Amino acid sequence: MAAADHGIRLAGGRTGFLLLHGLGGTPVELKLIARALNAAGHTVHCPQLVGHCGSEGDLLATGWRDWARSALDALARLHAECDQVIVGGLSMGAVLAIHVAAERPAQVDGLALYAPTLRYDGWSIPRYAFLLKWLINTPLGRRYRFPEREPYGIKHRRTRQTIMEAMASGDTAMAGLEGTPARALQQLWRLVAVTRARMPAVTCPALLVHAREDDIAGLSNVFEIQHRLGGLVDAVILDDCYHLVTIDQQRGIVVDRTLALANRLATAGGRTRPGRARVAAAQ
Repeated sequence: MAAADHGIRLAGGRTGFLLLHGLGGTPVELKLIARALNAAGHTVHCPQLVGHCGSEGDLLATGWRDWARSALDALARLHAECDQVIVGGLSMGAVLAIHVAAERPAQVDGLALYAPTLRYDGWSIPRYAFLLKWLINTPLGRRYRFPEREPYGIKHRRTRQTIMEAMASGDTAMAGLEGTPARALQQLWRLVAVTRARMPAVTCPALLVHAREDDIAGLSNVFEIQHRLGGLVDAVILDDCYHLVTIDQQRGIVVDRTLALANRLATAGGRTRPGRARVAAAQ
């Protein structure tokens, strides 16, 4: 049975945000950011990527092209409503946002990339994790699940406890899967390979927010994306949170810098889209 739709849609002004959750995650990862952006007057859509918020089997029945189609379909709907669209995402969702910008450059005015993850190289990742790429096509590798582990991407202890309780309850719509199956990771690697090659052609302004102490994806991810993207990149390094920057204790900075990106684009009038007038009123 297909998972229910747990996407978040908040109506607002003519600037729209499309925010994409991570691999095995849920739109809840982006709920606090979405509410803050909406409170500032913006339209926000956090779609549920196909295969997510259900069982491990639901996820394994899909691949990166399916997840990308979910994002592109959501972009088309938001683009029809808004004069300016910023696409963002958390972890894998940030990589997917770059892919969307490469696929639909005329429909994406800016990027908001939160803890983008090209590789799992944070301080909590086991040293032997790199072996999975060599073992992925063996029976053992195909059965492997990349387990969620302390600190679960969250430095704030109370928030971490809430997430742990949701995971223990088995509510995948709230906390996502307890572990990511190897075959889903293989799909992420394929998405990264395709997106990495297309980054130089992505020229819209980008905000990149990453934690210095990211437990899942180290700063090497930031440096590579900053180097490869073809446009202006504003990189913000947070000093008091872990991987889930959208719900951890410095999320206020994430909101402020995201709103600043929207304001800069509105002031500049965005990038002209063929055959379409643009409303660039200040929010």
